[in-house]
Amino acid sequence: MEAELERALAFWVGHTPDHEHGGFVGQIDNAGKVNHGAPKGSVLNARILWTFSAAYRHTGKEGYLAMATRAFDYLCTSFLDPAHGGVFWRVDAQGRPLDTRKQVYALAFTVYGMSEFYLATQNEKALEISQGLFRWIERHSYDPGHGGYLEAFGRAGEPLEDLRLSARDRNDPKTMNTHLHILEAYANLYRAWPDPLLAEKLRDLIEVFLDRIVDQKIGHLKLFFARDWASTANLISYGHDIEASWLLQEAAEVLGDQELLSRVKETALQMAQATAEALLPDGSLYHELDMDENHYDKHREWWVSAEAMVGFLNAYGLTGQEEFLRHSLNAWRFAQTYLLDLEGGEWRWGVHDDYSPMDKEDKVGFWKCPYHNARACLEVIHRCDKVKRTGR
Repeated sequence: MEAELERALAFWVGHTPDHEHGGFVGQIDNAGKVNHGAPKGSVLNARILWTFSAAYRHTGKEGYLAMATRAFDYLCTSFLDPAHGGVFWRVDAQGRPLDTRKQVYALAFTVYGMSEFYLATQNEKALEISQGLFRWIERHSYDPGHGGYLEAFGRAGEPLEDLRLSARDRNDPKTMNTHLHILEAYANLYRAWPDPLLAEKLRDLIEVFLDRIVDQKIGHLKLFFARDWASTANLISYGHDIEASWLLQEAAEVLGDQELLSRVKETALQMAQATAEALLPDGSLYHELDMDENHYDKHREWWVSAEAMVGFLNAYGLTGQEEFLRHSLNAWRFAQTYLLDLEGGEWRWGVHDDYSPMDKEDKVGFWKCPYHNARACLEVIHRCDKVKRTGR
């Protein structure tokens, strides 16, 4: 994992800084061709900030700090909205606002990245930005009537008709995906800033997952919701299931509420068990299941295998059952065999069901980022180090 972390991040250090316009290039295709005119997304930049801040915290390497600082500076100068708060969804290649909508998903990732940069550097501005974004989310996105958070707003916080995160998503006011990343952002911010209101909001988020988002009958996440939490789609996303299993536990551990943590551990294990039932013989997971149509989306994406490495290792830590350890190792072996691009660098987007590469997808893009696979490496390293230190 130490070697893979270094190998994967070397690609981003060597290929992604935009030396002409600042920040990072918006797109590199699977063959390594840079699109210098591509727009730049706030989510990608926030994920780069989190990744290199976390890598610097772990290794102390100055090159990683330089990358994190570059991402921090560019987010401050090009993505933060000085007039209305929040962050722009997208800027053009020169860093000028292109889409000023406020997607709460992007604000959450910026909190995640900024709070990690603060933990790595003690940069007070990063903490202040995180706090300001937290307050923006609570002021505009929190739903006092039904709990949880609404998806998206106009630049000044006004309602939008189209709330979708991407073209393939449903246009619903609440989603599992946005709530999951608010959860991880708030948990990380709480490490840096143990504020009572933040603690209350983090606890509420965990309880929303336990009571509303996780289908306790089958151990899978519900994905899309009406404002009153009525489920609007009958889908299973295996990667999100296994990712949420360990992120929920992490959030409860950060909060330190032992009674809540006990409930979360039961749910985390249930989710890992439900996901394990869908594992394929090669150690991978199909992307999605439409339960109404009984139809699988059979391609495999890089981030699902990365999250499976962590989620199943977490389940092994909860139970000591070696089957979960094998699932984690098999996810890594699948990644080694099919996803790691040893010639071009980084991980491929994914493979089709016949294992042919999804070579029309990006190596770097609005959604293709370093944080899932780098975080998997770091989580495995930290968990192994803990066993060495404590024997548990």
